[in-house]
Amino acid sequence: MPNDSSYPKRGSSLPYLLEPKSVAIVGASSDPSRIGGRPLRYMIEGGFAGRIYPVNPNRDTVQGLKAYRAVGELPEAVDCAIIAVPAKLVAGVLEECGARGIKSAILFSSGFAEVGGGGKALQAELSAIAQRTGIRVLGPNCLGVLSFTVGFYATFSSTLDAGFSEPGPLAIISQSGAYGTHLYAVARNRGLGVRYVITTGNECDVDVAECIDWAAGVDDIMVIAAYAEGVQDGAALVRSLEKARKHGKPVIFMKVGHTEAGAAAVASHTASLAGSEKIYDAVFKKHGVHRAETTEEMLDIAYACGGGIFPKSNRIGLVTISGGVGAQMADYAIKRGLDVAPMPEPAQAQLTENLPFASARNPVDTTAQFFNDLSLAGKNFSLMLEAGKYDIAIAFFTLAAASRYIVDPLVRELEDLRRQFPDRLIILSLLGPPDVVERYRNAGYLIFEDPCRAIVAAAAMVGFGKSFAASPLSDPVIPVALPELAPLPARPMSEWESRAVLETAGIPVIAANIAESAAAAEEIASAFGFPVAMKINAAGISHKTEIGGVALNVGTAAEAGGTFEKLMSAARSARPDADIDGVLVSPMADGGIETILGIQVDPVFGPAVMFGLGGIFAEVFEDTSFRMAPFGREEALEMIDETRGAKLLRGLRGRPPGDVDALARTLVKLSEFAARAGNAIESVDINPFLVFSEGRGALALDCLIVPKGAAAAGAAVRSAY
Repeated sequence: MPNDSSYPKRGSSLPYLLEPKSVAIVGASSDPSRIGGRPLRYMIEGGFAGRIYPVNPNRDTVQGLKAYRAVGELPEAVDCAIIAVPAKLVAGVLEECGARGIKSAILFSSGFAEVGGGGKALQAELSAIAQRTGIRVLGPNCLGVLSFTVGFYATFSSTLDAGFSEPGPLAIISQSGAYGTHLYAVARNRGLGVRYVITTGNECDVDVAECIDWAAGVDDIMVIAAYAEGVQDGAALVRSLEKARKHGKPVIFMKVGHTEAGAAAVASHTASLAGSEKIYDAVFKKHGVHRAETTEEMLDIAYACGGGIFPKSNRIGLVTISGGVGAQMADYAIKRGLDVAPMPEPAQAQLTENLPFASARNPVDTTAQFFNDLSLAGKNFSLMLEAGKYDIAIAFFTLAAASRYIVDPLVRELEDLRRQFPDRLIILSLLGPPDVVERYRNAGYLIFEDPCRAIVAAAAMVGFGKSFAASPLSDPVIPVALPELAPLPARPMSEWESRAVLETAGIPVIAANIAESAAAAEEIASAFGFPVAMKINAAGISHKTEIGGVALNVGTAAEAGGTFEKLMSAARSARPDADIDGVLVSPMADGGIETILGIQVDPVFGPAVMFGLGGIFAEVFEDTSFRMAPFGREEALEMIDETRGAKLLRGLRGRPPGDVDALARTLVKLSEFAARAGNAIESVDINPFLVFSEGRGALALDCLIVPKGAAAAGAAVRSAY
């Protein structure tokens, strides 16, 4: 709980919003069903221990409490004001709160940035008041806060009509009030304990990132479930996610708005910046966040996190009384990135000796006869975990485990197993009455009806475990030896200009020279040796192939001279306005694997590096991975291995492996360039980047830098994203 000392602007002032000792409700209603009446009723019924002051100029009392005519008449500068008045009155009330020294405010009112037009101006005024007065503001257009620790129910959601829950380890932080309270209601119905629900709405001041940052430092919060439609301050979100990771707090994040329809809905709802979904994936991956797609997935994983067991490896042992379900489990586990490694041969033999009717490889199919001698349950489970070195085990027992003849002896066996392997994640898939299921839970086991949902949760626990075990993240130090970047022009750049900048940054590019005449083209081509490739070089012409500006396998000097004239003529005809510098001549290169490298400067998170298969595959398969810049070799290798193209690069069906080390080095150099260039660029496209066989290196065959502002200046920018 906060005291009356002055809190810094960010983070540590949030207890005033979440656990206040005194509350004013501006627009308080005597009707407990109205927006201004619900929070008062909920706090009275829920036993809020603090002081409550209704503010209503037309009443002496509201729901049995003394009412005050205005904020200025309040007997104290309260910790939090709940403001439930029409949008046009909110700014005035907030000014009064700031003048009275009130520390925080929750704004239910809608009609701000989410409606566009004048609503944006109204919201900007609220932000300005918050900055000027220091009052922390949640909302507008939010459903407020549920704080089950102190009975502070600052919401008009009807979810509390079903009663009040005991606080648990889960914090729900959501831009959407309706979804945040829905998530709480589903969690409550599933028996998950929730400590806080915080809905941030339009985020004129307090945002999801700051709430995550705060929750990461609260000892009683074990799991954070977050929902966002967009993020305004990418750096703040990154800091908050990394803080949660360092504190061992799992973050389960649902980020919506990644389809065209979803993005349109976001814009009309909270006027948030949707950003690039690939970039969000990269940010979440780097900071150990699980990105959930459904409410069921969010809460399954939140439930699993409550056990506090995060496996050291992805090795999973599967036990089933149904061979068909065992096959289903194995398929799904592999799909989710888990290692269904077989039991060692001696362990298989011993298990078969104990259970002659069992299939002992993994999955272990015991058949239903397993239940004839339950003393074998502990022995064989123990054998699996010890000999198989599985950090995860999932057992499919279905209805059989709920039989009244089975429950007591099986629970005893499982209790012994839990004591023997306290650090292993063991999940039971079974069906039964609530009291039976609770007995297995009390024995220390996670219970899922569906074994595939159990596998999803187990895979998420592996991800969290890997993230928590990793060293604290710090951005790689960009080598001092790198030369300073020359200022980039605020106009379209040609390939010749782009390759010069990238080569200086350490990106390997194919040898080339620029010809300004047919004679020069003949001379340059002859010096390189035939065949050669020839491309038009002009700032603003990025799609050279489409205008007939590329010629490959030029075989003689005479052909090089004639090709120069053809390329220049085609370019002048297609783009008479372009500033054509000549023709690039370079040796032909083949025999490697075409990949694509790039930089995208995201408006929320800044520069990110992209990798994928090149050529037409980049657009057809969208097989790309992203990382925020800068990064080191380990992350570069992870990027490569995340793509389907990694199979080609690692060697496939007799093909020699590619020079993955050279590719990784280039990705690191590109990330360093991205970090140094920062906001001076909009994007970089290197396509194709040819990766030769192992030990032979890699080369950029085509590249383009789009400086900041160049696209707005009329450049036709090739997009590979």
